[in-house]
Amino acid sequence: MAVAVEVPKLGNSVEECLIAKWRKHKGEAVSAGEVVAEIETDKATFEVTAPAGGTVLETFFEEGTLVPVFTNLFVIGEAGESGEAFRPSSAAAASPETAAGVAAEAPERPATAPAPVPAPAAPSGALSPRARRFAAEHGGAGTAMPAGSGPGGRVLEEDLRRQYYASPRVSAAARMRLREGAEVQGPGSGIAGMILSSDVGAPAARISGIREKIARRMRESLAATAQYTLHASANAGGLLLVRAKVKASKGLPDVNINDLVTWCTVRALVEVPDLNAEFLDGRIYKHAEVHIGFACDTPRGLMVPVVRDAHKMTAGELSTRMKELTAQAVAGTIAVDDLSGGTFTVSNLGGLGIESFTPLLNPPQVAILGVDAIELKAVRREGRIEFIDSIGLSITLDHQVIDGAPGARFLKVVKEKIENVESLCTI
Repeated sequence: MAVAVEVPKLGNSVEECLIAKWRKHKGEAVSAGEVVAEIETDKATFEVTAPAGGTVLETFFEEGTLVPVFTNLFVIGEAGESGEAFRPSSAAAASPETAAGVAAEAPERPATAPAPVPAPAAPSGALSPRARRFAAEHGGAGTAMPAGSGPGGRVLEEDLRRQYYASPRVSAAARMRLREGAEVQGPGSGIAGMILSSDVGAPAARISGIREKIARRMRESLAATAQYTLHASANAGGLLLVRAKVKASKGLPDVNINDLVTWCTVRALVEVPDLNAEFLDGRIYKHAEVHIGFACDTPRGLMVPVVRDAHKMTAGELSTRMKELTAQAVAGTIAVDDLSGGTFTVSNLGGLGIESFTPLLNPPQVAILGVDAIELKAVRREGRIEFIDSIGLSITLDHQVIDGAPGARFLKVVKEKIENVESLCTI
């Protein structure tokens, strides 16, 4: 009996997913639990598996298509069965051209064309969206419209590219490289603007869907907030002593420096709750619960897992949960709900030797703490110069909500917690 598999609801804020890759295609056999498709949200990639063994009867959407959650994605059944009864109405509109339109949202690096030629007059429907863009960027594809290789004779971007690069304005050597997948990197440097082999290079890499979302959110962060950063440092002697005790004891959780600084930050937020807040639609929402986010480097890009109710945890419990979420984020199996709902974020680049940096806010949060490297620092004490292990702290705040003095006072509390971590910390 045929069974339809829907796009899953991967979190409270997720309304649609991108079809990133089909692992199985129509007519292929699958086993129960075998991965059929990979889908992307704006935060992570997830796998959709077959609920039972059988044959993939239908796949309803092309790769690169955005599909609403709870929409039938594919059908599993016995060979020879029909899956058309499960086809969603939205799948009819999700043609390959729709997929191309989605891909076009991340624009390719345009090739600069020498000596533009006026575009030929043609009905707008004769050109695919990507072909129209190519013609506009290159001043037309030639003196005559090429034969279309798309559905119904529609002219595709590749048709225009083939005609454009076959013109006398491209040398034979350059044309050969272009046929192999290279792209024009700038204006032609030959006589009368002819494109030479030296003007052609490897195509620009397209960013992933997740990378594009990260880029968009960073732009929005800077555009929608009034960010400023304060820098300070704290004596890291206590951190290093606690870390040494943990390493020497086999019965304690593996709490590292980042875990300890994050725990101290949580304690500071409990004491100074003004920074444990969100700014939405001109209103400030202060939170009693501390849901701490932490920046995590993954093969898919930056992610920010969230430890909920961190203020109720010991340093050991917090460390254990952070490591669990990190492993899931790196593996790409983390739940979407574990990537949202944070009230404050910590970003640690100290392990990479960074002495000072400006972390960007994660709106609607109003503050983010950057943790820098531990360095040997000279300090004056009672007229003498001493050298201490010092850890750098960089906090970025939204000046719409937090003024300089309150931000500085919070950073001072974080510093005090770090310098007294031996007496405060329970692992």
